[in-house]
Amino acid sequence: MPNILYYFSFVMISILFIFLIFILIGWRWMIKKIAKKMGKIILTDGYQENLMEILPGLRHMGIQNMLENSLRAETGDVLHRPLGSSKKWPHFDPITFIPTQTTPFPIDGEAEVDVKVTIGPKAKKPMKIKIPLLISGMAYGIALSEEVRLALAEAANNTGTAINSGEGGVLPEELNAAGKYILQFSKAEWSKDEDLIKRADMIEIKFGQGALFGVGTKISPKNLTGRARDVMGLKENEDAVIYDNFYEDQTIDDIKELVKELRTVSGGVPIGVKMGAGGKIEEDIDQLIYLGVDFISIDGGQAATMGAPPILSDDMGIPTLHAIVRAVNHLKKRNMKGEISLIVSGGLFVPGHFLKVLALGADAVYLGSAILFTVAHNQIFQAIPFEPPTQVVWNEGKFKDQFKIEDGVKTAEKFLTASIEEMKMALRAMGKRSLKELSKKDLVSYDELTAKMVGIPFSFEPWKVNHKEK
Repeated sequence: MPNILYYFSFVMISILFIFLIFILIGWRWMIKKIAKKMGKIILTDGYQENLMEILPGLRHMGIQNMLENSLRAETGDVLHRPLGSSKKWPHFDPITFIPTQTTPFPIDGEAEVDVKVTIGPKAKKPMKIKIPLLISGMAYGIALSEEVRLALAEAANNTGTAINSGEGGVLPEELNAAGKYILQFSKAEWSKDEDLIKRADMIEIKFGQGALFGVGTKISPKNLTGRARDVMGLKENEDAVIYDNFYEDQTIDDIKELVKELRTVSGGVPIGVKMGAGGKIEEDIDQLIYLGVDFISIDGGQAATMGAPPILSDDMGIPTLHAIVRAVNHLKKRNMKGEISLIVSGGLFVPGHFLKVLALGADAVYLGSAILFTVAHNQIFQAIPFEPPTQVVWNEGKFKDQFKIEDGVKTAEKFLTASIEEMKMALRAMGKRSLKELSKKDLVSYDELTAKMVGIPFSFEPWKVNHKEK
């Protein structure tokens, strides 16, 4: 028996050795043979039976459109795409800041720069924050897991800013962890307790958002599980319903009464409205002025959500850049700039975006996707490469239980801190010691149409020409 095993092993090793020699010697010949065969098929088959037909097809339709149409064909349901629109919207990149180098001179790098902000200055209890970056309403249960919400709340507290509840349930631990808390008053039955309203530092009535606008939705029990259901007061097998309106046969006067009631119950904190930016933004703002709001949150067309029909994300609304310019101009026209605070969001990802929005007239910026990916940071490797990184942060995510709150707090806090330090550096480079000194006069654009519509100099023209025109 040993001799047979020895012989068998020798034969197998010899075969393997011969195969390796063949590979080493003949690999070029094999590749050439395969390439020649494939090349002949590709270059001679008619388009109707040619695999390469997919190239012009994808160029014509686009990979994403083909994918989404295939998903529609598979399910027959309305498609819900995560993380907003992927179309290319007009944005802030053609706009740049004007640095000072001669007169005046830049501010010394060690000098402190004041970036504190007050939201709702005319309210009885204005909300004062140390930085102009707010964490937007990404809802517990409906979107984010408990662990992620707690990490974001603590990071907000550590950096002196506020976090928005979103339209989900409100965790008691989150209220304790957060410093300043913005309660989103949504078209649902939960998160409306009087004690919660009294605890809020600011209340945001949600009319709509940039990726989804004002439409309601139903979330089935299988898509909303765990503790979130208890926090939201949902019964077993009960759908979570977000309605299209607050009241049956709703009127603008109904909302005006709601604003008054919330202001009374809360003890005078700022009461405002969140809406997606639409083509009639001036008319919308006039209605909000009539309501007597203390602040307006405007979500541009690039805004994201956990999941929205592509037709709402891609084919409704206007770009954030257009929205901020029109909103500021209209508030000035109505003599309400400085009376009503303006918070802007939608497609704002880096410190340059944040500071440009503030220069154009916003009082603060909501961060959504940017802070979501930074709170997850290197924890996304729990999910990738076989699952999307968001499976770490969603309440129904496959890897939500592996999310570490302490790590999330650190990375979100570091991102906010680094962003503010970059913004301070830019302000010093413009010769400014305070965010209040920043304005549209500090901007220029290398795109002529953008310069004209925003009302800033076009960088191809001499400064004196621009200066006279302004």
